[in-house]
This record gives sequence, structure tokens and C-alpha cells, in this order.
Amino acid sequence: MPPTIPIADPDDPRIATYRHVREPDLVCRTGRFIAEGEVVLRVLLTASRHGAESLLIADQRLAALAPLLARVPDDVPIYVAGQKVLDAVAGFPLHRGILALGRRAPMPSAEELLAGLGPRALVAALIGIGNHDNVGGIFRNAAAFGADAVILDAESCDPLYRKAIRVSVGASLMVPFARLGHGTDVVALLAAQSFEPVALSPAGKIPLAQLARPPRAAILMGAEGSGLPAKVLARARTVRIPMADGFDSLNVATASGIVLHHLADLAQEERASSLFAQSVPPEGTRSEP
Repeated sequence: MPPTIPIADPDDPRIATYRHVREPDLVCRTGRFIAEGEVVLRVLLTASRHGAESLLIADQRLAALAPLLARVPDDVPIYVAGQKVLDAVAGFPLHRGILALGRRAPMPSAEELLAGLGPRALVAALIGIGNHDNVGGIFRNAAAFGADAVILDAESCDPLYRKAIRVSVGASLMVPFARLGHGTDVVALLAAQSFEPVALSPAGKIPLAQLARPPRAAILMGAEGSGLPAKVLARARTVRIPMADGFDSLNVATASGIVLHHLADLAQEERASSLFAQSVPPEGTRSEP
């Protein structure tokens, strides 16, 4: 573990990039992001596609975090401050007492990301989802159910914003993602990469239970309220999640979990059936006991 560096002044220039971490678009953090909390820090240090640039830890958390901080590379400074200093830097009471400045890994284009996936792949495509909690929840579900990647349009919010990372419990640091440019035709992009678009809508033509997983499937999700644009729905297979009479609305992150779980289960069943078929000799070739 690198030696810790005490910070006594919230205006210390060495921690300038940690100031006002509620602000998602501060110019001084271009190419970087803020991670918060022990669980997220563990992902950043052990399983992230991105790297840590520095840490800022409350002094009372230092001893308990020692095993985790032992994983910090020698060239990554660990700043330590009292709780009052830390709160002043963050701009609000930071009860978790743990911040890290991350360095974003180079992001591939959506075309590169999709082309690099295997012949059987599952991706989530987010259109117009501007709520950080929802984006974080979708990334958490994507990681939990084995999605290969997430594609975000230009209007969807940043999955590496502090709150999105926290809600995702670090999954947005792990799941590969790419962002589309303004005006990109997401359905055409997916079709060019042999992905079948499956659009979630309360008015979907088929219930989820009848959805058979395509080899390369892309689950399209839109913002709550407005949903997916009509021009997207018209060019995709539309799927609905059946609900009780008189109610047709689910949080988009919840809906993503239901659909990704359904498709992940199908994939597991298909693999299990294939393995079972391979293990049983054809009829007429079985040896007698």
C-alpha cells in the first residue's frame, strides 16, 4: 500500500478534482469519474475495466480498509482527511467516508463493441434514459444476468456518474458499454451487426413468456413515461411484461431485470439441454447393464 498523505485543508489543490462531487459535468473531471463507498472501491481496485488515479479516505475508515488498500498500486496516492474536511470537499455529509478518482478506459464505438461480441450475445440498448438511478439499476441487472454489453444513445445519462456507479454497486465499472452519437439510427446499427432488436413496451405484441431468445439479441428500453419512440417500435419485435388488470407500468430498471433474467434462464436451459443430449447415446447404441 502506498504511504497515506494527510489533508487538512479542503482547498488543498491536490484534491481539487474531488470538490462538489454532486456535479456530473465538471470540466476538471474530463476523462475521469468519482467512485464512492467500499463496495464500489473494491470493484474499482479488483474487477474494473477502468483504473484508479487517487483515493480520498476519512481517517476513521483507514484501519478497517487496510486489507483493501493493500491492493492499491504504489503510484496511486491515498489522501486521508478528517470527516469535516471530507464533507467540505464533497459538498455534503459523506457518511461512507470513501471516495476514489477513477480514470476512464478508452471507450470503443458501438460498432466496434458489437462486432467484437460472439455469435451468441445479449446487449441492453438504452434510449433516452436520463435518470442515474435507472441507468445504474440496468447496469446492475446486466451484470447479474450475464449481458455482454450496454449501448446508450446520446440522450441517456453517464453510467460513470457517481450516483449511477453507486446504484449499480460497481457494475457500470465492469460491463462494457458504448455511446451512440446524436441522430444515430440504433435499429439500423443493430441490424448491421446481426442483432435482433427486442423492444419493451406495455403495448408489446407478444408476452415475455413467448419470447424465444435470438442468437444475438438487443433489448431496447426507453424512458419511463414517454417510452420508446414510435419509429423504433415499428421496426422491432415488441414485447410486453403481463401485469395485473388496470396496471401497465414498471420502473424501467425493474423491467430490465425481468427481461434479462428471462433471457439468461433461456440460455442456461438451452446449454443444459445441449449438454444432456450430448451425454445420452442415441437410441439403439446404449449398452445393457
